[in-house]
Amino acid sequence: MTEQRRIAVGVTGASGAIYAVRTIAALLEIGCELEIVFSEYGRRLMFDELGAEAKVDRLLGMLVERYGEGVRRGGFVVHSNRDMGATLASGSHRCDAMVIVPCSMKTLSGVAHASSRSLIERAADVMLKERRRLVLVPRETPMSLPELRNLVLCAEAGAMILPAMPAFYQKPATIDDLAAFIAGKILSALGFEQQLFPAWKGE
Repeated sequence: MTEQRRIAVGVTGASGAIYAVRTIAALLEIGCELEIVFSEYGRRLMFDELGAEAKVDRLLGMLVERYGEGVRRGGFVVHSNRDMGATLASGSHRCDAMVIVPCSMKTLSGVAHASSRSLIERAADVMLKERRRLVLVPRETPMSLPELRNLVLCAEAGAMILPAMPAFYQKPATIDDLAAFIAGKILSALGFEQQLFPAWKGE
């Protein structure tokens, strides 16, 4: 049934572009249809952290170069974050779940207070009001008290808070291994089986 799953992905300006592209690649590899929204700073983040080849207008090519032809199993469209008339802005549009990775503190605040100042914030609000899965992946340290309170507000509203905190029991050897761990956690949070890192066996 994974080929029928439609997932929204928001990419904002918190550091951690590699988490975004690895998650997008992993969802495409299992055949999902994605609706992707980059904030203005999310687009800049791609360029600043992943290099000049990481442009949104050549996203598929970059994903194929990094992760192989398996990403072609799924499909995606990219919406403008300013397009408040996009399909994601409506609860009547069928979208099964959403992840914001990485999730900036500005976006977190907007989600916590249902501000809907952008398509990413509005789509997240739709997920909450329609009781669909919403996964927020903050990448910030340390956190202020207002930020911690916003995390609690989002959790109380029904979102899952999944901080970008990679583990080390799987003995990562590269930065990509750390990114794969977070992407695997995100897939699990969205209801998918993941094979990006081995499960802990208690040995």
